[in-house]
Amino acid sequence: MDKVVAAAAQAVADIPDGATLAVGGFGLCGIPSTLIAALAETSASGLRVVSNNCGVDDWGLGLLLRAGRIARMTSSYVGENKEFARQYLAGELEVELTPQGTLAERLRAGGTGIPAFYTPAGVGTQVEEGGLPWRHTRDGGVAVASPPKETREFNGRRYLLEEAITADFALVRAAVADRHGNCVFHAAARNFNPLCAMAGHMTVVEAERIVDAGELPPDAVHLPGVYVDRVVAVDDCLHKRIERRTVRPAHIGAQAAVPRTHSEEK
Repeated sequence: MDKVVAAAAQAVADIPDGATLAVGGFGLCGIPSTLIAALAETSASGLRVVSNNCGVDDWGLGLLLRAGRIARMTSSYVGENKEFARQYLAGELEVELTPQGTLAERLRAGGTGIPAFYTPAGVGTQVEEGGLPWRHTRDGGVAVASPPKETREFNGRRYLLEEAITADFALVRAAVADRHGNCVFHAAARNFNPLCAMAGHMTVVEAERIVDAGELPPDAVHLPGVYVDRVVAVDDCLHKRIERRTVRPAHIGAQAAVPRTHSEEK
């Protein structure tokens, strides 16, 4: 089945108000920026988003957040997004902060049909006890708090029960996809993209390169096309950003590059 659609706008046109979205990427690495930008051009609002973080103020999911289109975030990291923090503290945004490994496993479990699982992450903390503020009141109080989690002991150790995550739509970015939806991810972009794709009932992939079916060696495929419903070509391959660029001064790099002489080594 050929799953390629002509444009990103067409690929996200049926995302309704209040939809739950699983959005791939790690920081700004491997985020589906073309699909997010297309979604920002629609009127969909009240979105409930599951993603490792929420981009930055002017890029990625930050575009939807700044426009007031996100009602709830399930994330492991607030990151560099000041608007994310402001909306959360002002009571405008509901936020469920989840340990990063737990978030990844909740998505994977959702994609494989496992309704819940036990994990040691969070035992003995407010993750277990409940009471973490999910939504603040405007005066700084707690309007919605996390519930306590069920626990069980295995081999003398206590574990928390965590529920799987599924989403109405998943937005994902791949380095290469074929026309049947088989995907290959590059480096750190593989962290959350396959998991989000698995958890979505309708999964939309933006790909930097689309090839014909059969061109990808089976052993190279990171995500089988059975999880993918739509594929669209990206239009921003050369526009990739990072959250915070940190480099060392040029003279330090130059000194490090100069080899020592035999006498200096002695």
